[in-house]
Amino acid sequence: MDRWDGWIGREQRATDTLDPALARRWLATFDLCQPADGVMPQGIHLCLCTPEAPTGALGDDGHPLRDDSAESFFPPIPLPRRMWAASEIEFLAPLRIGAAIERTSRIVSIAEKEGKTGKLGFVDVEHLTIADGAPAVRETQTLVYRDAAAPDAPLQPTVAGEGAFDPSSWQVHRELVPDPRLLFRYSALTFNTHRIHYDAPYARDIERYRGLVVHGPLMASLLLQQADTAFSPNALATFSFRAVSPAIANEPLHLVLREDGGAIELGTFASDGRQVLKATATRA
Repeated sequence: MDRWDGWIGREQRATDTLDPALARRWLATFDLCQPADGVMPQGIHLCLCTPEAPTGALGDDGHPLRDDSAESFFPPIPLPRRMWAASEIEFLAPLRIGAAIERTSRIVSIAEKEGKTGKLGFVDVEHLTIADGAPAVRETQTLVYRDAAAPDAPLQPTVAGEGAFDPSSWQVHRELVPDPRLLFRYSALTFNTHRIHYDAPYARDIERYRGLVVHGPLMASLLLQQADTAFSPNALATFSFRAVSPAIANEPLHLVLREDGGAIELGTFASDGRQVLKATATRA
């Protein structure tokens, strides 16, 4: 994708405050208690410095429009479907309620590949979150752009099979049914207007999903809470996740964790054993 090389190195800066109201809404979304020391759980950074594109500057899918202008942070890759495929996160310092937040985002790479469903465009973006003047979180996100789905394409993922998820090999296990209320709240927290998370007809008829799609970062946040349960709050030094298959609202998810020799493996599975999200972590 040599034609997009001009976007490599492009930067975007944003500021925010981890104010008490945002903290309360985030905690309420996940049914968590207010931290006595004011230090928020890991994953709250995903709700800071969110996109602020005007409604008139949104595309049909709900994402901000992209063009050739100097103001367009993302390159106008002519592939309409976008998904957050993976993240690699370093936790450098805890985030405290009331902190002044600065985030610098930089395009670090753009690549094109050929997949089973056609052309794929990959964009890696590095985000550095600074809280009260000190680095707090460094994250590299991988975004994937894909061709439009054919109108008669089979709905994805396929209907759950007859298998069943077996949690016996995992040390921590939680079953959760993510319903549209949870998806709506997380979209609101992250100011995410991607229609696959709240517009069922669009998700089904245009993007050919079987239902509303559960956010990858939402599942990642739930797995980070599994780590809090297994260890202690803000215990992780690194956390990486990769989307494997779509998760659909109103269908059970199994959130699991195990540790072996210091290596931490986490995952999200559908009720029939299909893996949805893979993750690894290390402790501080």
